[in-house]
Amino acid sequence: MRLECDGLKYTYPGSEAAVIDNLCFSMTSSGFNAVFGPSGVGKTSLAKLLVSQANLPGSRISTSGLDRILYSYNQERLPGWSSTGNHLNKVCPPGKEALKKNLIDIFKLEPVLDARFSQLSMGQQNRMNLIRYLLQEFDLLIMDESLANVDEVLRETIILEIKAIFPGKMFLYISHNLMEVAKFCRDILVLSEPVKQKGSFMVKGRDYAHGYALDKQAFDACMLEIMDAF
Repeated sequence: MRLECDGLKYTYPGSEAAVIDNLCFSMTSSGFNAVFGPSGVGKTSLAKLLVSQANLPGSRISTSGLDRILYSYNQERLPGWSSTGNHLNKVCPPGKEALKKNLIDIFKLEPVLDARFSQLSMGQQNRMNLIRYLLQEFDLLIMDESLANVDEVLRETIILEIKAIFPGKMFLYISHNLMEVAKFCRDILVLSEPVKQKGSFMVKGRDYAHGYALDKQAFDACMLEIMDAF
């Protein structure tokens, strides 16, 4: 599998300045990879361009081996006319009932399966949304702040479990959390603010999985490298 961009440039309609300008990067590994940077640098725009595989003049997007790309994002809404549990039952493909139950347990959502989506907290809503994507067939799942408003301990549990359950899938994790991307992601695309004129950089994360022992020196060095690129 290979996710690549070469010379990617995108400007919002009606705008003069490009939000993404001559972006080049390559990711070739399954597991968690990341896009990191401040608001307004084009993280979500990049995600949407990857999903649509937009044909932009002078730009190239390659998703070799990634035929099924899904995109989940923060505060995505679910239908409110039935319980969240019923909705998960309806979107669960045949043969994935055990996976559904396992994810519900990991995400700690069993107590709210009888509730409607609007009755859930923001963190619960994001977790419920993420489950419905993980139940589908995919090669690449883009997680755009998909675990926002989830407490740090549970967020770490969820990330480690996803990495264990889906070792052959690629994830593109978009987050503002420096420690998280440095700790759990392998290839990290860092997008800096345009005023700094640094462009983009690829940084190697620690890519911790179940049973990891934190190497504090290496972890701190990784965060410093990201911050320097940022």
